[in-house]
Parts: sequence; structure tokens; C-alpha cells
Amino acid sequence: MLKEGFNGYRIPAGCAISGMISKSGRRISGEDIIKSIAVMHDRSNGLGGGFAGYGIYPEYKDLYAFHVFYNDLKCREECEQFLERHFDIVNLSKIPTRKVKEITDEPLIWRYFVDPLHTKLVESQLEPDEFVVRCVMRINTEIDGAYIFSSGKNMGVFKAVGYPEDVGAFYRLDEYDGYSWTAHGRYPTNTPGWWGGAHPFAMLDYSIVHNGEISSYDANRRFIEMFGYKCNLLTDTEVITYIIDYLCRKEKLSLEEMASVIAAPFWSTIETLPAEERERLTYLRTAFSSLLITGPFSIILGFNGGLMALNDRLKLRSMVVGEKDDMVYLASEESAIRVIAPELDKIWSPEGGEPVIVTLDKDAQH
Repeated sequence: MLKEGFNGYRIPAGCAISGMISKSGRRISGEDIIKSIAVMHDRSNGLGGGFAGYGIYPEYKDLYAFHVFYNDLKCREECEQFLERHFDIVNLSKIPTRKVKEITDEPLIWRYFVDPLHTKLVESQLEPDEFVVRCVMRINTEIDGAYIFSSGKNMGVFKAVGYPEDVGAFYRLDEYDGYSWTAHGRYPTNTPGWWGGAHPFAMLDYSIVHNGEISSYDANRRFIEMFGYKCNLLTDTEVITYIIDYLCRKEKLSLEEMASVIAAPFWSTIETLPAEERERLTYLRTAFSSLLITGPFSIILGFNGGLMALNDRLKLRSMVVGEKDDMVYLASEESAIRVIAPELDKIWSPEGGEPVIVTLDKDAQH
């Protein structure tokens, strides 16, 4: 699919995604993921870039890390008052940045390490994760000018309007170390480029980078909003993030089962399978029919302890996987892997609808 750029140029399969993970839990500098996504510069147009890093906050690993954009001091004050009523704020500060001439019009960018107040949890009768999700939704919906764009533990999202290599430099990601990273260069399809609309999209420790465009957005959105999610950004990637949170956290599906919902095999394929597998996939397709994602997509899902790559059923977007020693690399193009790992033990392209799930070794520290 071709997309038209602002200067009249047309580029194929716009957007670039990349990811990497050390299965041993070895912490890697953010420099490598910046190098990887920079190779695919021409897939984006400067309207969005971003990263997610896991294992980057070991000193606060048991606290939720909120990354927040503010339009002004007034909405920051209102948001902080809300946070103080609902959370124990252990640490707060501006997120460190450096001046990069290509990154302009930045909002106020703050970071909070928080723990839900015990009294509020008892009063709400909610599990901590659900309490956090509801608070994030309230802030993003009700406080004009405040937007929490990252809310997981021992992880963080960093995103902006700009090319991803400039975004990485802006956020000083060379000063962070994590056991896994994802990255995105954005070529907006149906929404304007703005700081909150850049990828990754995140909820709790789930983060999504996405290349493609889903045609099932309205059906997916209507279903997921019945369960308390608010799709404020009107973009398909936000919906994918909430679908994964709903299926994995609320419905307790495994990653493989979740993949069999959003990139379900065709009925003609299911009919040819052994009875037990046919029954399982028939149930998933029937029970969660409104969460089937249609249209071209490739995604990388980040979560605490691993990464997952997934293509649409027809493989209309590219995805390459490489392995070297304890490292696994995922990217839109082989060049994005070779630039940081020229010699690989193995490289391949997953089939359409085939999830590639990589998790930390059992004895890995993260």
C-alpha cells in the first residue's frame, strides 16, 4: 500500500518498527535501538517517533512509573492533586531531555513513581492494576491538557513528534539501560502527528508499536469501550493496546490465545485441524469475534519479561526475526537488525498470523 507524503512523494509500507531483547536479562543501552530504527528513516516522515524500554527503572521496579505530557502548569497542578488523592507519590521529576533542534513545541514532560493508596484500594475493591487503569483513563479523559502515556512497572515509553533517531537523542536514551527495547518511526495514516499520537501506545506494562492500518477499528472500538476503556485518540494502535490488555489481563488468555483472537486463522483453515485444536480456535473466534483485527498490520508487543511479534493473517506488512547468542531482534527490515548485529545465528520471516514470542530465561533478573 502506498501513502502520499507531504511533499508529494509516495513511500511503500510507511512506518517502521524494531525491537530487541536479551533473554539472559542483560541490560542494553538505548543507543542500539536508536541505531536500528534510524536505518529505516525513509519509512517515516518526522511526524512521530518513539521507544519503550523494559528494565530501565530497577531502583523503583515495584512502583508504577507514570510518564505524563502537560500542556501547561494549570493542568499539571490539577493532575498532581488527583495523583496525591489516589497514590503515594514516592518520586516525581521532569523527564531529562536534551535540546535537539529538530524536536520543537515540546509539552511539559514529567515522571512519577507511585503506589496506589491502600485506603483507596480497599474503598474501590479493585486489584492494583485495575485501579491504575481506571485512574489513567480518568486523567486522560477528564483533565484537559494532561495525558499519561506510560503507566507500567520498571518500564517506560518515550515519544514525540519527530524522526525516531531525534526523539531518542532528545530523551537521552543513551543514558538508559534495559533488557528489551522497542521503537517506531511513524507515518500517520488517518490522524495528525502530535506528541500523544506517536507510538508506542501503552497501558500498564503492555506497549505496542504498529506498522499498518486496521479496517476493523469501529467494530473493535465499540466492543472494547463496553469494558471501561476510553478511545480518546481515535487511532487504531490505541485500540490494539486496549484489546491486548483486555484479553490478557482481564480474560486471562495466554499470548498465543490472544494472537489467535486478533489474527485468527480463516474458518477454512480451522476446519482442517485436529478436533481439539479445531474446538479451541472455534471457541476463541466465536467468543471474541468483535476483536478480530482486519487489514494490514505488523506489531511488536512489549511486556514485562518479553516481546511478541505478530503479522496479519495475509502478511501484508513485513517482519523479520534474527537471533544471535542471547539476543533476539525483530524489525520491519533485515537492515535494521544487521546494523547492530551483522553476524546472526539465524534469521527468518514469520508466517502471517504466526506469533513470535520471546521471554526472559527463567533465571534472568529483571
